Amino acid sequence: MAGRYEISDNGWALIEDIVSPPQSMGRPRRDDRQVLNGIFWILCSGAKWRDLPERYGPWKTVYDRFRQWRDDGTFEAILARLQLRLREDGLMDLDTWMIDSTSIRATRAAAGGGKKGGKQEPVDHALGRSRGGLTTKIHMVCDRYGWPLTFTLSPGQDSDTQHFIPTMEDVHLPGPVGRPLKRCRFIVADKGYDSDPLRRYCDRHRMKPIIARRKMKRKPRPGAPRGFDKPRYRDRNIIERCFGWMKELRRVCTRYDKLASSFRAMVCLACIDRCLRADFSDKT
Repeated sequence: MAGRYEISDNGWALIEDIVSPPQSMGRPRRDDRQVLNGIFWILCSGAKWRDLPERYGPWKTVYDRFRQWRDDGTFEAILARLQLRLREDGLMDLDTWMIDSTSIRATRAAAGGGKKGGKQEPVDHALGRSRGGLTTKIHMVCDRYGWPLTFTLSPGQDSDTQHFIPTMEDVHLPGPVGRPLKRCRFIVADKGYDSDPLRRYCDRHRMKPIIARRKMKRKPRPGAPRGFDKPRYRDRNIIERCFGWMKELRRVCTRYDKLASSFRAMVCLACIDRCLRADFSDKT
């Protein structure tokens, strides 16, 4: 039986081939499941890497494996596998999606990344100054059941409308056959996303925007939705609850990582942890 913060036997069976492929040569690696459990311990506890309990192995080994999986796309591959399983088991809503953002307070230790991280790392490391100080924003899309579909990061002072299209374009929901699903029928968002370009974008891709209007925008304009679906809009609390759950994980609630890629990996791990809580049918 798995301990606290650790992956269950059923969860490990779903992702073992991705995390721990067969090793035919070279020095034997430390057990990948043990290392992954150590990474989850860091994610949930918010502790420093050097404070990792000895039962997970040397902290440097766990940290190096985290960096390897962060850079080679292992975490994204795990999330895609779990999303595919959710879709195959009929546990995911493909019609109604929600989008929103949340601000994450960054500690002083998160600043000072300099030019680290290579070409893929943004110059600002997704850190910015806002009313709450040094912050990062997580822009996320989830379905009507609260399963995370994708997310992007930005400096805390950026507006939500600025990252609506990039976040929606980042959705690639894998399916059993054919191309990944990128669009939904209904997209639900709060009044912070009320803008003509976003509504036209939704119309162009045949998505109905269920977005409340700002108080100063009462007159109908081109691109406005034909009829406002209040029952669906009330479901917007689902993504708020998803953020609330993710912020219980201390490495997501507060940003300690200097690099945006490292913090992104932590958010991806939080999404993986969320998907692993699904009641998958026994197909393994």
